[in-house]
Amino acid sequence: MKGLIQALWKDESGATAIEYGLLAGLMAALLIGVLTGFSDKLGDLFSAISPHG
Repeated sequence: MKGLIQALWKDESGATAIEYGLLAGLMAALLIGVLTGFSDKLGDLFSAISPHG
């Protein structure tokens, strides 16, 4: 039983997938934050270049 617990503790096969998931979540949160911060400016820009605006 002790050997099984040690083997599970040392197993790092899922660590990379978790790290990629955390990195993707962080990038998505930053992108949402940046786009939210610039939403007024982006709205003004698209209104200015719109042929109907």
